Amino acid sequence: MTMPGGVSIVPVGDKAGLDRFIRVAMRIGAREPNYIAPLMFERGEALTAKGNPFFEHADVQFWLAVKDGRDVGRISAQIDHLNPTAKDGVGHFGMIAAEDDPEVFAALFAAAEAWLKDRGCKVVQGPVNLSTNEEVGLLVEGYDTPPMFMMGHDARHIPARIEGQGYAKAKDIYAYTCSVADDLPGPILRRVRKPAPDGVVLRTLEMKRLDEEVRTLTGILNDAWSNNWGFTPTTAAETQALANNMKLLLDPRLAYFAEIDGEAAGFMILLPNINEAIADLGGKLLPFGWAKLLWRLKVKGPKTGRVPLMGVKRKFAGTMRGQLLPFQLIDAVAQAARKQGYERYELSWILEDNMAMRRICDAGGAKVYKTYRVYEKAL
Repeated sequence: MTMPGGVSIVPVGDKAGLDRFIRVAMRIGAREPNYIAPLMFERGEALTAKGNPFFEHADVQFWLAVKDGRDVGRISAQIDHLNPTAKDGVGHFGMIAAEDDPEVFAALFAAAEAWLKDRGCKVVQGPVNLSTNEEVGLLVEGYDTPPMFMMGHDARHIPARIEGQGYAKAKDIYAYTCSVADDLPGPILRRVRKPAPDGVVLRTLEMKRLDEEVRTLTGILNDAWSNNWGFTPTTAAETQALANNMKLLLDPRLAYFAEIDGEAAGFMILLPNINEAIADLGGKLLPFGWAKLLWRLKVKGPKTGRVPLMGVKRKFAGTMRGQLLPFQLIDAVAQAARKQGYERYELSWILEDNMAMRRICDAGGAKVYKTYRVYEKAL
């Protein structure tokens, strides 16, 4: 399909096309000083049905924009049938990256919007890459620092180009940063460091029971996040994929469960910031990238981490014991991270109107340092 301005839109339908789809975003992103290229093999897994169970409950299409014989942009469109908003006609665009050319953006969005409209969508939101349980939102503030693991770092011209296609803000999402060296504020710390209330137990994750532990974690997550905007429940297949992926990254000393009266009530996991270890690899692990990555993670040790998963079951969140759990988990994980040589970690992502979680972050001394935006447009 050739659009005005000489832009051709090419559907991605094979491995070679997917490779181009990944590489064009890396080339465009590399123009940003703090951009970090993702690992090619990881992107290849995440964007295929073979590697990502998301495709089991979603319709997905990728496109490339080609101009003057060069790949100049990309976009995806997807309908997640497990997302409660799908029944209301909401579809998503994602994976947006393009050179600073209004004709390229117009052609990409025309293709994605037409595809969604043909499938009955009335509203499009994004970027969502690909699920709301993966990467969400476009970076609009915080370009001065590198992104953490599984967080985007988009080119600065993209927000204006998306808005130029008739999109407006639907929701902002925040990333908070926190120093491992800093304890919780004194009044909170004194409560947390007292003997735990009756029936409350904190424990580390047990790697020997990882599959079971991840199922427990997923159950808490699906409960705790169920009222959040954009929430999509995690499936059994996605839970298993999460367990498989976590085996490579997880340090059980940095993963805590909280139990109340013997029931799993909450959890918090700090993962090493892989981006710190792959920043100079250019997305490649061969010929020597594997050795560098393993040495940096296992020997040198990371200095930064990310908390992508944290939650407390709703039945406990409003109780005195439940309200203390997030701070107990933060303190336990921070103390363990300090011993492992971590200096800073990110709590992300957090919806702008998730005031319960934002109050916890604020009370714990964390600061917003990046803002990501989800856009919306009626079709």
